[in-house]
Amino acid sequence: QVQLVESGGGLVQAGGSLRLSCAASGRTFSSDAMGWFRQVPGKEREFVAAIGWNGRNKYNADSVKGRFTISRDNAENTVYLQMNSLKPEDTAVYYCAAARSWGTPDDDREYNYWGQGTQVTVSS
Repeated sequence: QVQLVESGGGLVQAGGSLRLSCAASGRTFSSDAMGWFRQVPGKEREFVAAIGWNGRNKYNADSVKGRFTISRDNAENTVYLQMNSLKPEDTAVYYCAAARSWGTPDDDREYNYWGQGTQVTVSS
């Protein structure tokens, strides 16, 4: 089992920044691919960003390219999502997820473990 705990969400004005963290425990984090997804009530969960086990392969949704950066620290069992130039449409609950292996990084069905989510609210 893997336990994932997100933190760093909050309320920020448009144009501001937040850094989300996801702390993992319970198994070998360094061998897992990791992803960030977000969800707004009434809508499907949306892919945000993903990173391979060694940090070399990264993927971003078109909607966040140039603004969000995913990274990981395997020594700290933590994955991060640096969010800059935030927009009101970025408002959502953000979830981190772990995948034992990848076929399609932006497909939430590829992920085996999920955190409880952290709320990000961007005011205009």
